[in-house]
Amino acid sequence: MIAMLGMYDMPALQSANDRFWSLIRGHLGFGPMHLTRDVDFWDVWHSPDLVFSQTCGMPYRTRLHGKVQLIGTPDYGLAGCPAGFYRSIIVARKDDTRGLDQLANGTFAFNEALSQSGWAAPMVHLSRHSRLPSAVLETGGHALSATAVKDGRADYAALDALTWELLKEHSSLGDELREVAATDPSPALPYITANGQDVPEVALAVRAAINDLSSADRKLLHLRGLVAIPVEHYLAVPNPSSKAAVLLDP
Repeated sequence: MIAMLGMYDMPALQSANDRFWSLIRGHLGFGPMHLTRDVDFWDVWHSPDLVFSQTCGMPYRTRLHGKVQLIGTPDYGLAGCPAGFYRSIIVARKDDTRGLDQLANGTFAFNEALSQSGWAAPMVHLSRHSRLPSAVLETGGHALSATAVKDGRADYAALDALTWELLKEHSSLGDELREVAATDPSPALPYITANGQDVPEVALAVRAAINDLSSADRKLLHLRGLVAIPVEHYLAVPNPSSKAAVLLDP
């Protein structure tokens, strides 16, 4: 059996995530003793032994739909978003006063091409409100994208709104960067389980575990509750245009 919470598992949050999983396991009455770490996400998400994990909206709608089951969506209480939703925050250096139209002349840093918040949402936003970047830099992670902007290797980046809050709380990047714009909200990163698992049973355990978390851990994880967002809402989120896809070609 496998459980993994790798989406928001920076070192400062790992102990709280461990306690969260321990509570879920206690309410379920089964599952692995420990969270899996340092394993490829796709191997975990595709495993028939998956009990509990979290994925991103774009991987879910493009590759995982039908292969896993949605448990529910965590509510992180993010500003400007309905319960269970999040958005991308577009950031630039604090000493860079350019607006989004001007920043588009430069290099856009992104974590990976299957990221809803790092790639899909900002590309849709830029197509509607500004224009696509002149160049892109793939970094492999939101914090790495933020660091690339801070270091001057990129002009701007889009960060998951929760990751942005966590970076401001647990790193100096919040002091180095400023918010330029925000995308429209979309359903946040859902909890998933393998086909064959009892979704209502797992969801009940997750809700009970959130309720049982200490106030300190709830604050650390930004967890407010579990929201039932229909599958169709995830599938309706737009993908980037073919023009954006061209930027990914070497």
